[in-house]
Amino acid sequence: MSTRRGAGYLKRADSDRLREIFLKYASVDKNGEKYITSEDFVRKFLGLFNEDDYNKESVQLIAGIVDMDKDGFISFSEFQAFEALLCVPDALYKTAFQLFDTNGNGLVTFDEFADVMKKTALYKKLPFNMESTFVRLYFGKDKKRLVTYPEFSQFLHDFHEEYGVEAFKKRDINGSGFISAGDFKEIMLSVKNHLLTKEMKTKVIEASGFPQGERKISFPYYMAFNSLLNNMELIKRVYLNATNGHRTQEVTKEEFLHSAQMMSQITPLEVDILFTLCDLIHHSNGRIVYNDLNTITPEQYFKQVTRRVAEIKAVSSPEERSILIQILESSYRFTLGSFAGALGATAVYPIDLVKTRMQNQRTGSFIGEVAYRNSWDCFKKVIRHEGVFGLYRGLVPQLIGVAPEKAIKLTVNDLVRDKCMDKNGNLTLYAEIIAGACAGGSQVVFTNPLEIVKIRLQVAGEIAGGSKVRAWSVVKDLGLFGLYKGAKACLLRDVPFSAIYFPAYAHCKAHFADENGYNHPLTLLAAGALAGVPAASLVTPADVIKTRLQVVARSGQTTYNGVIDATRKIWAEEGARAFWKGAVARVFRSSPQFAVTLVTYEILQRLFYVDFGGSRPAGSELTVATPVEEAKKKPHHIGGYQVATPILTGLETKFGISLPRFSYPKAQ
Repeated sequence: MSTRRGAGYLKRADSDRLREIFLKYASVDKNGEKYITSEDFVRKFLGLFNEDDYNKESVQLIAGIVDMDKDGFISFSEFQAFEALLCVPDALYKTAFQLFDTNGNGLVTFDEFADVMKKTALYKKLPFNMESTFVRLYFGKDKKRLVTYPEFSQFLHDFHEEYGVEAFKKRDINGSGFISAGDFKEIMLSVKNHLLTKEMKTKVIEASGFPQGERKISFPYYMAFNSLLNNMELIKRVYLNATNGHRTQEVTKEEFLHSAQMMSQITPLEVDILFTLCDLIHHSNGRIVYNDLNTITPEQYFKQVTRRVAEIKAVSSPEERSILIQILESSYRFTLGSFAGALGATAVYPIDLVKTRMQNQRTGSFIGEVAYRNSWDCFKKVIRHEGVFGLYRGLVPQLIGVAPEKAIKLTVNDLVRDKCMDKNGNLTLYAEIIAGACAGGSQVVFTNPLEIVKIRLQVAGEIAGGSKVRAWSVVKDLGLFGLYKGAKACLLRDVPFSAIYFPAYAHCKAHFADENGYNHPLTLLAAGALAGVPAASLVTPADVIKTRLQVVARSGQTTYNGVIDATRKIWAEEGARAFWKGAVARVFRSSPQFAVTLVTYEILQRLFYVDFGGSRPAGSELTVATPVEEAKKKPHHIGGYQVATPILTGLETKFGISLPRFSYPKAQ
């Protein structure tokens, strides 16, 4: 096996840039060629083992992964070849193989394996029996067999599991098949530490009397416990199968077992342990949700996160969320909502103008009043008589008002949803409807003045040769109280709209998410558009009434005194169909407008991420593979080297191979 087989991947990186970086760290000149030392590569380039009393042996072992001819120096060709290796799908296993292939011949001997393994922190703490049957099965009875890369990858996987069994045997001195809770804790924190999340360590392993007051842990329980931790991704699939993809639906043990029947790898004992763990951590009372599984899922050596333009951590932990931080969070959301609202309104404004003119068109008052046969006819006539810019009459006051309008709607919806969430981040449908209704009600303080000015500007173009109407003149004519004419109808429209829209959007969004829960921007757009169809269409009657109340009636047209009066007169003069005028235009306007607004709002939160310790938009994570410690990524890590740190970290988190950091043991 040679890393040079991956040379085709080098096309992904700029070779000249890679050489420039290499020369920056190369400190040795031999026969006119530059070389990087072990310390240069590990400590300066990778940024590992930065301590003054670092373990030199560990540094040399890591550098040996790259140093193919094992001469203690890394040439540019070796530096380049390792960059290519990091790009291949099995980079983690190949890196581990090269760690043990200390003589660089493409094969691993028992002596090479034992020599490296004995230098690990795990072996020093809990030695492994190198004379065991397991080792001889792989390296032969006389331990002279040479192991190839594919075989070694399987050996490494099995060896880690065998290490756990070996540790149990050493603690089970009497051969009873049981170990004490203290021994169990010691094994888990040493051999299996990389499988434990913070919650698992603090609330389960380190808690006294685990499990449930038992003083002894049986071997079957021990094996099932470790198997469960190794297969948490499979466990998640079983849960999603049981809930048809829903992540907030509670699942009982019986329902989970039924779903797990088709997956024979999961045993009833593992399911018992799973529900016990969830109850110990979250007090789940026999029912689990997806978030419960996340708390016991081991950290992956690759974490997938969204690339961000800016990332700020306002608090170090959720416990630090003060009133000031919550106010700042609302201000942050308000600002992003303003940009999103302005973009959404501009995108669909021509449709909104057509919708308004169709709703204001009256029949039954006097003959010859109908100006437009349908929405398309209206659209064409506006362009013919008023030009393309006629489609944007009233846009400026719309943008001035839509920014705070949409911003407060999005902010209030998020705020109420946050307050209604339980400790697991779940939200009932009833709470979602309440949050949406509150958002719709809150926006009317901005919506009504905006709407009445916009509508009067939009219908002004219908009168041929009429004087030009400006926004400020409309505001002066109406006065403060006049700006809130039709506010009841506005409430009648906006409260149910948001109560329908936001829950529908949340559920469509969850349905369109991939198996990892991530929403691509296109799925956000689709969710927003679909949610807008029922919301916009069902509140059209209220929108018609609001429009009639807010426009200035021309000579001969019916005037209205309030919502009830308008409802009666429209019904009597024009019939029930009049209440659905402009419904198509309204759907075609509101649906894409909110889709653009919501997708912009969520993308802005992804790009300019500020962690206030609260909730974040669901489905906003998981777009591209990047290092776990992305914040520590160095600008000189280009191409495959962007994943060098997580790959090397993966040797510990995936296989438990941890090399000593210091030149001498630190006191515990």
